[in-house]
Amino acid sequence: MNKADYYRLLGLKAGASVDEIKASYRRLARQYHPDINRQDRQAHEKFIQIHEAYKFLLAASAQSEQVASQNSAAAQGQPSKPKVTTRKEPKFQENPQLSEVERKLKQQSYLNLLELLKSQRFPRAIALVEGLAQRIPYDPEIRQWQAIAYQRWARQLIAEKQLEKARVYLKKALRTDPHNRTLWEEVKRDFHTIEQVFK
Repeated sequence: MNKADYYRLLGLKAGASVDEIKASYRRLARQYHPDINRQDRQAHEKFIQIHEAYKFLLAASAQSEQVASQNSAAAQGQPSKPKVTTRKEPKFQENPQLSEVERKLKQQSYLNLLELLKSQRFPRAIALVEGLAQRIPYDPEIRQWQAIAYQRWARQLIAEKQLEKARVYLKKALRTDPHNRTLWEEVKRDFHTIEQVFK
């Protein structure tokens, strides 16, 4: 999708303000939230697209504001920092235990994992991150990715009404990364969804 598609997805005109982007996102997120549309897979997909559009447009707005600020500084005769356009590498937690080979493996695996999660190929994502965790067992960030993959797969299983299997993966997620508060909140929400289905 391009920028215009993202604006259309949020029902906005090109160049909408940050406040308009946020307001539109909140409205649409409530409308298509998976907790409200448990049976509707298309609503779940739409929710993911809306979230992606929101993140993209917020980042683009922040970049536009930075450029405008630099232009304003230049117009007032103040020196501005030159803009260097380089491909952003993903930022990882520093782990001095990693060799250069392991660092590169981690980086490439992370990019592959993102693609697999985005395309909802959860079993392959889990296989990838479990293999990485075996190869680099002393990296807490990789355990975090592993737990997230388990939780995302569990959420998909809930949508497919495979509730017992979903429970197994939610528990695995918590065992893998027990100190992640955000993960605990997500898993708690997923268990609540399972309880609602059983009612």
